[in-house]
Amino acid sequence: MSDEASPAAKAVITDWGGVLTSPLADAIDVWLAADRIDVQNYKRVMRAWVKQAYDGAGTNPIHGLEDGSLAVDEFERLLAAELLTVDGGPVEAAGLIARMFGAFSPVQPMYDALRAARAHGTRTALLSNSWGNDYPHDLFADLFDAVVISSEVGMRKPDERIFRHALEMLGAEPAECVFIDDIEHNIRAAERLGIRGIHHTSPDTTIAELRALDLLA
Repeated sequence: MSDEASPAAKAVITDWGGVLTSPLADAIDVWLAADRIDVQNYKRVMRAWVKQAYDGAGTNPIHGLEDGSLAVDEFERLLAAELLTVDGGPVEAAGLIARMFGAFSPVQPMYDALRAARAHGTRTALLSNSWGNDYPHDLFADLFDAVVISSEVGMRKPDERIFRHALEMLGAEPAECVFIDDIEHNIRAAERLGIRGIHHTSPDTTIAELRALDLLA
């Protein structure tokens, strides 16, 4: 975050997976063990796909899944075709994403912080790159003034257009907003637009930063 003087923050935009949920890596580890996936092969495939998805050079399955141009079942088919079990067998495609993220659990301190922020007069928004996840939509009205899910709007982080869309929905200028994400690449993209970034590594540190910005009571 910059130390330069800027307008007082009045809105929080937050990621979902890895911020409002338990860490992605933990959920993946549970799935890899349960499905007996060859871990080194999975990491090789995913490293390549993630790099392609974030280096701006064309599109790939992650890019397509996140912006909604690739159907969930097609992504599952493509990923399963690249994976192997520990004994060299095939990986079932159907329901792959649900299994990958099945160990996600809500991080209650972050949910409590968002509710405290709203009670303090801070506007809040969700900005999430969707992997076909089942979001807890029943909680959204209590947590957010705006919800932006990548596959629903045809844009994905780190595209600046999706940040501008979230700002418009909040009715806020970039310098008035704070963006929380566990992926540093997305933080840098937000900061290029003038949004304050909080790289989420733990609930305690993120909540402390929000409190220091007077976004929480």
